[in-house]
Amino acid sequence: MGENTSLQTEDLKFDPPDDFVKNANINDPEIYRKADDDPEGFWEEQAEEIEWFKKWDRVHEWDAPHSKWFIGGKLNASYNCLDVNVKKNPDKLAIIWEGENGDIRKYTYRELLEETARLANALKEQGVKKGDIVTIYLPMIPEIIISMLACARIGAPHSVVFAAFSGGSLCTRIEDAKSDLIITCDGYYRRGKIVEQKKKADTGLSSCESVKKVIVVKNLGNEIDIESGRDIWWHDILKDTDPVCEPEVMDSEDMLFLMYTSGTTGKPKGIVHTTGGYMVGTHITAKWIFDLKDDDIYWCTADCGWITGHSYIVYGPLSNGTTVLMYEGAPDYPEKDRFWDIVERHKATILYTAPTAIRSFMKWGDDWPAKHDLSTLRLLGSVGEPINPGAWIWYHEKIGNSRCPIVDTWWQTETGMVMISPLPGVTSTKPGSATFAFPGVKAAVLDEKGKEMPPGKDGLLAITRPWPSMVRTIHGDEERFIETYWSKWDRDTYFAGDGAKMDEDGYFLISGRIDDVIQVSGHRIGTAEIESTLVSHPSVAEAGVVGRSDEIKGEVIYAYVILKTGISGNDELKKKLTGHVDANIGPFARPRRVIFADELPKTRSGKIMRRVLKAIANGKDTGDVTTLQDPDVVDVLKNRTKEAESV
Repeated sequence: MGENTSLQTEDLKFDPPDDFVKNANINDPEIYRKADDDPEGFWEEQAEEIEWFKKWDRVHEWDAPHSKWFIGGKLNASYNCLDVNVKKNPDKLAIIWEGENGDIRKYTYRELLEETARLANALKEQGVKKGDIVTIYLPMIPEIIISMLACARIGAPHSVVFAAFSGGSLCTRIEDAKSDLIITCDGYYRRGKIVEQKKKADTGLSSCESVKKVIVVKNLGNEIDIESGRDIWWHDILKDTDPVCEPEVMDSEDMLFLMYTSGTTGKPKGIVHTTGGYMVGTHITAKWIFDLKDDDIYWCTADCGWITGHSYIVYGPLSNGTTVLMYEGAPDYPEKDRFWDIVERHKATILYTAPTAIRSFMKWGDDWPAKHDLSTLRLLGSVGEPINPGAWIWYHEKIGNSRCPIVDTWWQTETGMVMISPLPGVTSTKPGSATFAFPGVKAAVLDEKGKEMPPGKDGLLAITRPWPSMVRTIHGDEERFIETYWSKWDRDTYFAGDGAKMDEDGYFLISGRIDDVIQVSGHRIGTAEIESTLVSHPSVAEAGVVGRSDEIKGEVIYAYVILKTGISGNDELKKKLTGHVDANIGPFARPRRVIFADELPKTRSGKIMRRVLKAIANGKDTGDVTTLQDPDVVDVLKNRTKEAESV
């Protein structure tokens, strides 16, 4: 990782360059005081930035923990992303897409609106009505954005399922959403190989009786099965469809989309985001944090299957009329300079990527970016997990040539928008710190009892004031919504599930998850989901899964597995169990190590002590283990972990 890895944020501070400050969208620190003095007035002012068919009657209603924003307001998200910009500049590029094999497709705002309208009309012809949830199971091709915007146009909430999820994971999400129509494709490229997406979808759909229609994008032309009466080709239904579709008038509090996220139980949580507050939050954070200008080529390297893609590839940037760069494939294909080649050729000005990617680039060496002209870049961003100071410094020096401000952003699926981040024309940054709460957002570091922690002391990150893009509920499970986010302290305080501390200057330093969720390459994976998948294998009696720190991926998965009586553990079985997780969840959830155990560290009541298991996996002090059923199990597991590491 290099010598900078151990740098403390207190060691360095970077002021924004004078020329950047001069032209920044926000360059007056007074904005923080103004927003803090009158939060509702602040958000009302930001709501004027987007177009409403009817203005709101009241800005905010707070019946803790339930929030409503811009009550009575009417709008449409697709209209704000497309029609508004067509009126301003119809021939401006909305999307520049590059496939892994080098194919390039471009859409102007006019062309994107027409394609979106065609699909919107086609969906209506297939019987999709306002309020029906449409599941989208597509890779990073333009059709994923068109699908999202078409759903929003007709008032059908979308549920985008990450393309790398297995068919089984797709089915779980379809059943929870009660979708009867899904959109997928024949296949896509990943590191030069074809991923058979339709085949994966068919596997999942074999258990999903609710699905009546499957729209299939012909992306690669690979051979697939077409089920008569159910499967229909995208190009067939769009061929003669009208390129004009009037946007549905949506209430501010109507659902815009569902986004499933891992939790501490096996079942993923369907996070509900509504239209008005979400659009206001993503629009203004995109504009201010990324300092979006009319001539920017903005590249967020996330996937639309995650919240970052929703907020900062689709709704935030497009509502600002930005040209969005999309890339389908892997960062190291065909060579380890693919990202830098893309930046140079497309003249990208803003790059928003994950610490995992940055650490990989560091590992691959400075020569790869040095081959390319990265001088068009003017702003860099980080998202998905805390970025360590060493990676921050490398990003700043090797990619930004020590002249590009870095916006290190903290937020979640549940928050909808960035909550803690520098404003690049205002904030002096510290490597490894997300700096301050966005104007209008109130964050704090609290102890277990809800008391604010003094500077330098570790505590729990909390949001202590409602914000427009906040999660409204968990789909079909209101009790879980309250229990997960609003029961730690009181109904007015949002529990983020992350550890944090604040330094003497008031800068937030976020350490990451404290619950049973593992962050692998920025993907949040619930330990319970992996454990239940392992236990579903006929050889497994019990499993305990934890994250082990990894300098590239943030965390990797260690699975401690107890086998059923009479079954002996061997390398072949480890491969089978790893493959079982891969098939049932997806390759990103694949355990790095499967370690066979006779027993797991448990309390006397039988609960697995993941704190102890995590310490074992990370080679750290396990602390007091006298309360365990069998304290001797700790040393046994330590030895087996060392043996697994030595292989």
